Amino acid sequence: MSVPTAPHRAYGGDTTSQEDSISAQPEEAPAPPAPAATAQLLRALRADHRAETWVPAFEQDWARALDDARHSFSLAPVHTVIGTCPARLSSAPAVDAFLAGGCDDADGIDLDQVLGART
Repeated sequence: MSVPTAPHRAYGGDTTSQEDSISAQPEEAPAPPAPAATAQLLRALRADHRAETWVPAFEQDWARALDDARHSFSLAPVHTVIGTCPARLSSAPAVDAFLAGGCDDADGIDLDQVLGART
C-alpha cells in the first residue's frame, strides 16, 4: 500500500473549508467601555442627592455585570449597566419635578418599561 506524499485536500486548493480564517470574536463585538467612562459615571452618581441609594445600586449592578461578562464571554451586561445609569441621571430632574408637583406616584412605572428589558 502506498502513502500519499501530500495531504488530501477535500475541497481543492491549498486549504479546506475548516482551515479558512476563523475569528474568535464576532465582527460586531462591541469594544469594552473605557475605564474613564465608568469612573466618570460613578462621580456623577456620587454628586447626585440620591447618591446614598444610587451608588450602592450601581456598584451591585456593575459587579453582577462583570461576573456575567466573565461567564458569558460577552460585554453586553457591562454595556447595559453603562447605558442604564446615564438614563437614570438624565431622567432624575423630571422625576423630581413630578414628585414636587404633588402628583400621585402610587401607580409608578417600572424602569424596564421606560428603558427596555435588561438582559
